[in-house]
Amino acid sequence: MSSDVSVSAPTEDRHPGTTGIDTLSTLEVLATLNAEDAKVAPAVATVLPSLAALVDATVAAIRAGGVVHYFGAGTSGRLAVLDAAELLPTFNAPPGLVTAHHAGGSAALLRAVENVEDDVELGRTEAAALHQGDIAIGLTASGRTPFVGGALAAARERGAVTALITANPEAELAVLADHLLAVDTGPEAVTGSTRLKAGTAQKLVLNGFSTAVMIKLGRTWSNLMVDVVATNAKLRGRVLRILQEASGADEDQARTALEDAGGELKPALLSMLAGVGAAAARAALEAHHGSVAHALAALQTHDDPTTVTPVPTGELA
Repeated sequence: MSSDVSVSAPTEDRHPGTTGIDTLSTLEVLATLNAEDAKVAPAVATVLPSLAALVDATVAAIRAGGVVHYFGAGTSGRLAVLDAAELLPTFNAPPGLVTAHHAGGSAALLRAVENVEDDVELGRTEAAALHQGDIAIGLTASGRTPFVGGALAAARERGAVTALITANPEAELAVLADHLLAVDTGPEAVTGSTRLKAGTAQKLVLNGFSTAVMIKLGRTWSNLMVDVVATNAKLRGRVLRILQEASGADEDQARTALEDAGGELKPALLSMLAGVGAAAARAALEAHHGSVAHALAALQTHDDPTTVTPVPTGELA
């Protein structure tokens, strides 16, 4: 069970359809849980316009030098840590671009740490490093976790953009959020166990948020991960396959382009797609926020590829 505990939160209500779950067969238990899980994605779909606005605000903030901070306790905090940790190996996100603050720190990842979720001042302390223009995202299934409230209040005082991801449409902390993402997942199959539907909803929202931000920042080309760092044999093979698949070249041509680009995938890819040298490809990427798509368009239209052009946050990267 998550540490988000509130008798007034929808996630704490007793589900009338699962009161006999302990008398069901194993298959029936799983079918019941699966039927509840099936309600999550449609519930998340209702907040996508709000999520899109948060993504666009975040992309603009990052391009202006800001960073992202997640704040959560219990299940919510663990999901935040997971999302932040996966951005480096998946998208080669710079260290510090997205930081997760989990109430109780690393010790609370494996076991519950008493009272930390109720500590408003701890939340305020965790937000002390934020600056104007940063993004602060609080995660709490109940919508009232004091640690998250303290963090969002301090973040707002420091001029950060704030957001709240919750499973409570009437979340108390909504007043502290510039962007509210309240996914109405209703009562849990096991009362109060927000690692179930509420947690799944938070995972979907975080996945969508961070993936969309990375796409908008140009860390993909088409649906390929082009900021992969080839740190082992498997990843080196993946880089070559991406170059071949994206360009239609054979392995030797892809390997040569990669070597000419100093082992960097994006300039190698752009040089192959646009038919330019690695140095010109790198300059075009720097001028277009690292977006292969925008740099390629500039090269193909014979614009000066080193001329910086504004990139609307809502435009495809």
